[in-house]
Amino acid sequence: MGGVDDDLRASLETLLDEPVARLQPVRGGDVHRAFRVETRGRERWFAKHSPSAPRDLFEAEARGLHWLATAGALRIPAVRACGQGWLVLEWIEPGAPSPTFDVELGEGLAALHRAGAPCIGLDHDNYIGTLPQANASIANWPAFWRERRLLPQIDRAASRLPRELRAELERLAQCLESLLPDEAPARLHGDLWAGNCIVAANGKAVLVDPAVYGGAREVDLAMMELFGGFGPRVFEAYEAAWPTARTDRRLRRAIYQLYYLLVHVNLFGSGWIPALARTLRVATDRG
Repeated sequence: MGGVDDDLRASLETLLDEPVARLQPVRGGDVHRAFRVETRGRERWFAKHSPSAPRDLFEAEARGLHWLATAGALRIPAVRACGQGWLVLEWIEPGAPSPTFDVELGEGLAALHRAGAPCIGLDHDNYIGTLPQANASIANWPAFWRERRLLPQIDRAASRLPRELRAELERLAQCLESLLPDEAPARLHGDLWAGNCIVAANGKAVLVDPAVYGGAREVDLAMMELFGGFGPRVFEAYEAAWPTARTDRRLRRAIYQLYYLLVHVNLFGSGWIPALARTLRVATDRG
């Protein structure tokens, strides 16, 4: 390897404190560069690299992975090292879903949520993508969703949002106490789209790239439904393991999806505004 790759290998070897035999670019780096790492000792790792990422971004991700893993519900990659613009994780050999993949994922997610959290929010802030995500606890869940999730992203998107759309989002945010239940916090992945649920060689699910905190369990379900990629049996298995309230379910899911759509507006631009407006119409439909 020459040029930049030599520098990358050198910095990774310093972090791992062992020689790197091969550093191969792989998919999995939508925001950061991603590599399959082989050491001289024939160990294999997955590494993400970004010299321009916020200084504590990878540290927050590593802490989130550990927090999910302690639930013992679904497989989470082990962290090998974190620092110097790198996050190095257990290499997950990819495979095809087993016949029981959907059921096991639905049941495993219910078990992860049941593991719970000490409070709404988290004892430290983290990131959603590369955007800061504030997690300071608020005792009331609707207030948390308003103050820590919707309003910060609305403010960040202010220059992109049409004035009336922003006003309607802010009006909705002020009404959440009457729309969202105040429930015991679940242990959330926080960014559970299909790309963050990979299939290992044994056919089982592995969760990656979390944005964790304690909150309403329907947040993860709403994100799973927003962009698709999960079969209906996943949700059926979840409901069989731990049913959610049927009343106003569509409305709640839309309220939770607004956060992720605002994140997409802020990360990827105004092309996401039509989807945001459509979802807002669902969230404000009292019929």
